[in-house]
Amino acid sequence: MSETVYKRNTGFFHQVYHVAWSDLMFMRHNFLNILIMTVMSPLLYLIAFGYGLRTGETSIGVSYIAFVIPGIVSLSSLTSSFASTSTRVNVQRLYYKSFDEMMMCPLNISAIVLGKSMLGLVRGLLGCFLMYALGLFLAPDLQLTPLAVICICLSCMVFSMLGLLAAMLAKSHQSMATFNSLIILPMTFLCGTFFSVDDLDTVFQVILYCLPLTYSSSCIRAACLPDVIDFPWWCLAAMIVFAIVFFLINHYLLKTRKI
Repeated sequence: MSETVYKRNTGFFHQVYHVAWSDLMFMRHNFLNILIMTVMSPLLYLIAFGYGLRTGETSIGVSYIAFVIPGIVSLSSLTSSFASTSTRVNVQRLYYKSFDEMMMCPLNISAIVLGKSMLGLVRGLLGCFLMYALGLFLAPDLQLTPLAVICICLSCMVFSMLGLLAAMLAKSHQSMATFNSLIILPMTFLCGTFFSVDDLDTVFQVILYCLPLTYSSSCIRAACLPDVIDFPWWCLAAMIVFAIVFFLINHYLLKTRKI
């Protein structure tokens, strides 16, 4: 019985690897360009918001640099993971039509969802941990904790699957641009990345807590500053719920061919 389960799981992860293989090879052959694109935006945000607009301590007793870097890490998980997955799948679906050819292969639907999310996960982790390493150097208050690593990995997977969802729902490249303008851009600046959501009115807090980046920012910031912020376990649970929901929607769209 256990041997059968082992072979089945091995076959499943083998399928995930083959689905992700072409995307990871694309990243390998364009690594320098991807690295520059991945780190440039977080660095500009750090310079503009961390040093250019505000200095001194925050209400929680740490420097603003220590406060904003975890927010930029969570923001990097959004921009890098979402953009890489959504752009890649969108082009494969609408331009090369290679996504439709893959769907004709005898592959597990769950393996396709996870495999197409791997590019966003890997690129997101690359950007997040580069910014995290820089933050440990710039802000002594920040700490490297196992919980922070878990939160970053979960955040990258959530936004990678969101990118896959957006790419499968988009009917054109213009539709993707509209999704970016209506959903991704507001999340970039409003979901606790550069300021605390608790400082806003209740109405705005309710709206922002409907978006996954708010929970990601809270989890990563608390995990990076364990001495001054109690970890919000309910935010971590919300992130897990978002991951499950995005996975199930992607699975449904692929299974019913509603893409």
